Amino acid sequence: MSNNREFAEFQIDVPWGHISGKWWGPKGKQAILALHGFQDNAGTFDELINLLPANLSILAIDFPGHGQSSHLPPGVAYYRYWDGLIHIRRIVQHFNWKKITILGHSMGAGIGFLYASCYPDDVEALISLDAAGPRIDPPSTHAQSTHDYVEKFLKYEKLNENNMPSYTYNEMIDLVEDAYAGSMTREACKIMMKRGMRRNPQNPNLYHFTRDVRLKVSNIGLPSIDVVLEFAKKVKCRYLNVKAVPGGKSAEKEKIYNEIMEVLRESSRDFRCVEVEGAHHVHLNNASLVAPHVMAFLAL
Repeated sequence: MSNNREFAEFQIDVPWGHISGKWWGPKGKQAILALHGFQDNAGTFDELINLLPANLSILAIDFPGHGQSSHLPPGVAYYRYWDGLIHIRRIVQHFNWKKITILGHSMGAGIGFLYASCYPDDVEALISLDAAGPRIDPPSTHAQSTHDYVEKFLKYEKLNENNMPSYTYNEMIDLVEDAYAGSMTREACKIMMKRGMRRNPQNPNLYHFTRDVRLKVSNIGLPSIDVVLEFAKKVKCRYLNVKAVPGGKSAEKEKIYNEIMEVLRESSRDFRCVEVEGAHHVHLNNASLVAPHVMAFLAL
């Protein structure tokens, strides 16, 4: 793992609480906006940012319900991609940024894709790490999965500090490592969990996850492939895709990935796609494979 650079904790107020994150580099200029993946947090970029020039300004946020950011209010469901689009617009308007550059991994890349499509004149560049667009599920699964999400949502919202499962530190790391099923190394899990867990107030030897358990049922309202391809046609900015190989994608997901990439190849004014050897979190597990491509794209 690389040496740690200094960063400042970041927070802006939103109607239900705050959005937190980590600000790397100088604050006196517009930052690259870094967007993490599903149930991850701003720590996913620690190793990559450590390898980028110190004078590069980067704001890595925790999406609501993730990391150190506030959870959505009780009774409110997450619609992860559409929510994320609104959250990014809030941040851009907060700073009055123009022609932004977005660095996104997985879900964050999908949200960046939607933003670049909806606001094509406001995005200078989009760097997508091992994702082409939002998650797409087969239409045949939607009815049953939506039924399951509704039932689980009503179950999860009854959990609170008093009945939330808690674990020792090593148990937490074991759970995370098992859940990511080879996508993250154990060391990478420890980095991610710096923002991903907090001590149990009743027993400081035990920990809770900081993320909102309701995120597990945030797949309601996912777009279909035809909708995503229409969004792709609107992406005009410079575009870099760093694809992990083998990455762990199914044949169907690989097909969808390639379909989206072909449209982006035509719509983007500067399209680049590179492959690096590794798992889905290669930017955290082995950032030295990813950093040179990011720097070359940004002409650093």
